[in-house]
Amino acid sequence: MMDLPLNHELTDIGGRFLRAGKTSRDYRLFRLQGPPPARPGLIRVEDGFSIDVEVWALPLHYFGTFILSVPQPLSIGTLTLDDGSCVKGFMCEKWATETAEDVSHFGSWRKYLSMA
Repeated sequence: MMDLPLNHELTDIGGRFLRAGKTSRDYRLFRLQGPPPARPGLIRVEDGFSIDVEVWALPLHYFGTFILSVPQPLSIGTLTLDDGSCVKGFMCEKWATETAEDVSHFGSWRKYLSMA
């Protein structure tokens, strides 16, 4: 996310911020366990929350290289936004959320970080 510690991983390869958005109301957001910096994990569920997201564009020729750098349990999947559109974005393998803190009620990773 813009201005957070790992944002350079997008901007270093020419990533451009397009817009802020929100997911549809069927996601949960978790603070994953692991070393700093804190990382969010997003999973799709039947009954969830709308979560703030950022939509970025990456040059297509860097996408494969970028994917190789995404650490487990994160992955790239298709997110449904509240306007019905779909975008590719970070998701998380469900097993990693079993011991993670559910921070969905904040509705935003930034809000969670500001309160933590």
